[in-house]
Amino acid sequence: MLYFEKSHPSPECLNTEQLKVSGDYKCGCVLERLKSDFKNKCYICEDSHPHTINIEHFRPHKGDKKLMFSWDNLFWSCAHCNNTKLDNFTDILNCTNADDHVEGRLKYIFKPFPFEKVKIETLHDSRATESTRDLIETVFNGTTKLKTIESANLRDSLLKDIREFQNYLVEYFEETSVGEEKDFVLRKIKSHLNSASKFTSFKRWIVRENDILLSKFGNLFDNT
Repeated sequence: MLYFEKSHPSPECLNTEQLKVSGDYKCGCVLERLKSDFKNKCYICEDSHPHTINIEHFRPHKGDKKLMFSWDNLFWSCAHCNNTKLDNFTDILNCTNADDHVEGRLKYIFKPFPFEKVKIETLHDSRATESTRDLIETVFNGTTKLKTIESANLRDSLLKDIREFQNYLVEYFEETSVGEEKDFVLRKIKSHLNSASKFTSFKRWIVRENDILLSKFGNLFDNT
């Protein structure tokens, strides 16, 4: 999970819609603003350009109009993650709150082999950190038969992205990689480590786990 800075002030239409009997929190520029703030990534699984998009309420509103129309409570999510989270994970880290230090509290582990499961380790002792770990592992590993299939599809996408990233890492250190070719590979690595990239947290942990990679590419992290 990465930190995303929420833009302010909130869209004016939310106050207007909140006063209506059947107001719409997807009003005005809400969709465009959320898409931009979250870099068009699901904040939970970090897949980018999701095919199915939900405007997710970070804290379940349960009919509370203040929470339903609160700009700070509206998040960009894919349908798979939103339907997994629902009201099952209510106390999780807030990736729009810099004080939650989300990137420093979870370690992402995924071995680039078929049929591997995702494992998340907590680096901070708190209920919210543990609940966030449980949510992310559930999203990537599944629960019900249907969700297990969806999770397997998500891991397939993760596997392809991790393999591509690791290929660039290997290519960068090859003796034959010089000049413009090396610069091209470095730009690709930088793109993979950017917060707008797919599954950024997984790739940054690959770098953190290797001292040479960290010394070479750790400065390419943004929004840490």
